[in-house]
Amino acid sequence: MSELNYNSYLQLDDLLALQTLQSAPEEHDEMLFIVIHQVYELWFKAVLHELDECNRELIVDEPIRASHQLRRVLRIFDTLTAQIGVLETMTPLEFDSFRAFLDRSSGFQSSQFRELEFLLGNKNPVVLGWHESHPENLAALQRRYDAPTVWDAFVHHAGQRGYPVPDEALNRVVTEPVVPMPAMQEVLVEIYQHNRSTAMLCELLVDLDEALQKWRYRHVMMVQRTIGTRTGTGGSEGAEYLRSTLFKPVFPDLWACRSRL
Repeated sequence: MSELNYNSYLQLDDLLALQTLQSAPEEHDEMLFIVIHQVYELWFKAVLHELDECNRELIVDEPIRASHQLRRVLRIFDTLTAQIGVLETMTPLEFDSFRAFLDRSSGFQSSQFRELEFLLGNKNPVVLGWHESHPENLAALQRRYDAPTVWDAFVHHAGQRGYPVPDEALNRVVTEPVVPMPAMQEVLVEIYQHNRSTAMLCELLVDLDEALQKWRYRHVMMVQRTIGTRTGTGGSEGAEYLRSTLFKPVFPDLWACRSRL
């Protein structure tokens, strides 16, 4: 058995062989495009890993550890948003030089990002149908669709701490989108007014919600400056669809309760 080293531990030979350009002749900027999106998928994998741990910590009433995972995810989102600036160094003409070679592929098809949306409570069963041709991706998405969200884990944690969490929040159907609940907002007001440590956990969730919105906004603007209002790659609706995802918080009660503080 060979000695483990940096190259073998990270499997760099395999990793660095995964950037296969489709353009012929090869276009210089396609390499950047591939690397950026592969890195995004690696970060999505890390975010899912951290939020799963956050959920476990909340369920077993370990808010300090859960807060640690959330802070790490926030730093990852800083990186995700900053990477858009690298993509924006590519002019519309540079992207157009290899765009046709992408065929039907599109970021719209990222199953990991859909898993992240499901984990954060943005569940739409239509998404499952988009991945029927990839059984492994579909199975992972189905598990996320059927599982409690980050918000469900937080609500459970608040109930463990003795707050009068309404049954409609504790026992909600987890396959449904997270929707505002006035009774839950009353609980959040009590938390903010009387429990600083749990209130800080709430603020980390708001930070996460805002970080996702910032990333979405930067993504919209990057797509718009690159392809304008044209149809997106793979036949997606491009910037028009991405704009429709803006200003839709994943933790609506944490925003709604602010007008009652």
